Amino acid sequence: MKPPAVKRLLLPAILLAGLTLFFASGASEIISWAFLGKHYAAIKTFADDHIWLGYLAFFCSYVLAVAFSLPIASLLTLAGGAVLGWPAVILVVTAATTGAGLVFLAARNLFTDLLRQRAGAFFTKLEKGFSENAFFYLLALRLVPAAPFWAVNIVPALTRMPFRQFIGATCLGIIPGTAVYISVGRGFDHILAAGKTPDLGVLTSPAILLPLAGLGALSLLPILMRRWQAAKRPMPKKTAAKGQHDETD
Repeated sequence: MKPPAVKRLLLPAILLAGLTLFFASGASEIISWAFLGKHYAAIKTFADDHIWLGYLAFFCSYVLAVAFSLPIASLLTLAGGAVLGWPAVILVVTAATTGAGLVFLAARNLFTDLLRQRAGAFFTKLEKGFSENAFFYLLALRLVPAAPFWAVNIVPALTRMPFRQFIGATCLGIIPGTAVYISVGRGFDHILAAGKTPDLGVLTSPAILLPLAGLGALSLLPILMRRWQAAKRPMPKKTAAKGQHDETD
């Protein structure tokens, strides 16, 4: 039985509405380096004077950014480092994990049955391969953000990966990258205070990318070990077909 059309289109409609509202409202211009540099002193003063309110506003903004897949997560993380300092690590990790969990649950409830019907054997094969080592695959993807964050939120939801594993791998996997971004953001403080736009080229430097790539490779070792051990196991001997070697006169 095919899922109702409204159910199939609900998540894309919500995400599209969120993106449209984000750009149509002018929020994309407000949440920018230019705006942050211009009003940094006021934002910093407010965050220092109302620290818990600042934490709450930042947390909620980040959850919404991840849940609606808005292209501002990196900016928010760096800005959080500049404005809030090291506590932003906890805020970003918990908010990003919360937003990712919402997308995961929505995608699983709305799209899994539809994809299983349409993709057939291909989906079954994908589901089996991912579910066998889901935690470590996802951990590697989180440690080395080569794929878009929103895509990595959705694909595991289309398999049989348990929600707890998804949350655990996501939370652990984004901690190193978040700490690096917050550290870089803290260094942007004096640049933003001068009303200037920071140079984001540092984020693609080998000094930052290579350690994260190394952590991603380490997370794949359990999968490689399992495959190596499976390859060493002797193949079961094929039994002769019944009656194939019957003696004849």
